[in-house]
Amino acid sequence: MLGGGLTRSGGEKVAEPSWVGFGEMDTDAEERLVVADGPAEGTGVSDWPQDLYRLLKEEAVGQVSYVPDAGHARLIELFLQDPAIITNVLTTEEEGVAIAAGAWLGGQRSVLLMQSSGVGNCINMLSLAKIGRFPLLMLVTMRGEWAEFNPWQVPMGLATEPALAAIGVRTMRADTSRDLVATVASAAKLAFDADQQVAVVISQRFLGVKQW
Repeated sequence: MLGGGLTRSGGEKVAEPSWVGFGEMDTDAEERLVVADGPAEGTGVSDWPQDLYRLLKEEAVGQVSYVPDAGHARLIELFLQDPAIITNVLTTEEEGVAIAAGAWLGGQRSVLLMQSSGVGNCINMLSLAKIGRFPLLMLVTMRGEWAEFNPWQVPMGLATEPALAAIGVRTMRADTSRDLVATVASAAKLAFDADQQVAVVISQRFLGVKQW
């Protein structure tokens, strides 16, 4: 269930899931997400989760699988509010890879949302998409890089892109609001039109510094 608890720059309140990150239960201590970049001037990107939601709808995405994550909270909320979208909350990220393959076999496109700390859980299962040539679109919010306070997030943060590349998943990085939507659009075309496995890695600097 999604609840309040995050603050973006400008004081706007956004939803936060009850479970934050990888195995971290939300406590009474309020977690704030301080956005470092914010919308880029002159780009027209004023609300990137809304823009991604609109883009993925245009790409005929019918299923969204996710592990609750503060960085994806607003995007998850938008999909949960859409009765035309099947949403699958996961107990572990690798389940989303299998769901994406099943959705494709059933005639639906899907997207998998996760935090970088969950990428390691997917490595073996990613062979299903790779060998079966199932389209796979992943949006990965990063931890363990820009001003990270939690040392347990750092190792997987360093390993996220190398691990995905080693298993054959193409990574495309979005560091600012200028290129995020365009990068996801490109990744969606690669995944759904060219039967590729693609992960868009969303920079922690763009998402903002986590503070407890």
